Amino acid sequence: MTVDVSPLSARARALAARCEGRVNELARQITRDDFAVLSGYDGLPEDMKHTEMAATVRYGLRLFFTVVREGRPGRSEEFRPFRERAAQRAEEGWPLHLLLRTHLVGRHALFRALREEARPGEEPALAELADLLLGSSAPQVGAIAETYQTEQSALLAERREQRRTLARALLAGYPVLPGRLEEAGLGRGALVLAFGLDSIRASDAPGGTARAANAETSPAVALGRRLRRVQTVLERAFGAEVLVVAEPEGGHALVPAEVFGPGGVSVAQVPADLPARLSRICGAEVWLAATPAADAAGIAAAGRTAGEVLRLVRALGRAPGLYRLDDVLLEYHLSRGGEASGALAGLLDPLADRPELLATLRAYLAQQQDRRATARELGLHPNTVDNRLARVGELIGVDVTAPRGYALTLTALTLRELGGPA
Repeated sequence: MTVDVSPLSARARALAARCEGRVNELARQITRDDFAVLSGYDGLPEDMKHTEMAATVRYGLRLFFTVVREGRPGRSEEFRPFRERAAQRAEEGWPLHLLLRTHLVGRHALFRALREEARPGEEPALAELADLLLGSSAPQVGAIAETYQTEQSALLAERREQRRTLARALLAGYPVLPGRLEEAGLGRGALVLAFGLDSIRASDAPGGTARAANAETSPAVALGRRLRRVQTVLERAFGAEVLVVAEPEGGHALVPAEVFGPGGVSVAQVPADLPARLSRICGAEVWLAATPAADAAGIAAAGRTAGEVLRLVRALGRAPGLYRLDDVLLEYHLSRGGEASGALAGLLDPLADRPELLATLRAYLAQQQDRRATARELGLHPNTVDNRLARVGELIGVDVTAPRGYALTLTALTLRELGGPA
């Protein structure tokens, strides 16, 4: 955007010239008095207020008078000091509204100085300068805001990558400096989440269209978008910054212990509908496993446990949802392996070529030996269920209707499913 200043009259330029000699005085007044009304200004370091900010104000005033004197718009390269200062303020954590207000307050102060300097009959000249002052604000403020936001985005991305690196180190069991742990809120441990997602379906992608899903053609882009979605949902759910490490089909998240109050990390405080929220935002079914870590040193072990719980529930065909170790204690124990595991898993090998018998046994065990419920689930007559169970007993040499047989076949089926699809 350019501002046409060529029509400025000689009287307007003369009015500006009379004020130009007051640049240093105006800069001191603006930084001492006018900026004082801004919230938080009093708490800024003195050298920032009276050295850095005063220098920026002086430069802005001189640039305005140069533009008036030379009858031309401000050049993009002349905004460089404003851009550099905006990047610095973003790095220092200034809010954007405060930065922009300093520039607008400074321009208002300049207008007041021009108005005080104007003589009777110079009202049209003052109006010309006011028009220039307002018109030239847009490109200057735009450059400042653009630079600030660019720098802030870069800083945010760098900080999030640093936190992801920290999360990876903790999950891998690498030593981390205490200062970094405290900064991330992980000094007292964390709730470790492992999440698994099915591939994004076009019909379920955010936006509800195949076009929305097809937009994620690049794996890196798709992973980045999924990471941001998961991060957003988790931080809203827990009301705090969460460290997330994402992979194509899942990942891990660390929720700082401080979120859970003085009682420490509690899996019970995980919202029950969290998997459903993640599913909606990611356009995929979500399995979530949660394991507490009492301190930072326990995060790696908690991550392994959560990952194993996640693997188990998916291997067992459990529905998407939230799971804890207590939900799969037997399966977790069996998955540790042992000399008898192979023999137990092989107990059902005689049924490998009889899928109808294996399906009946699976339903019977799931229905806790209720033959009528099993018949309803499979759409069979109860007598047919009895005949099939009897045949299963003949083939494997175990009475599946007896307590011991129930325990053996349930264990065997679990080991079989953990080892892969039947």
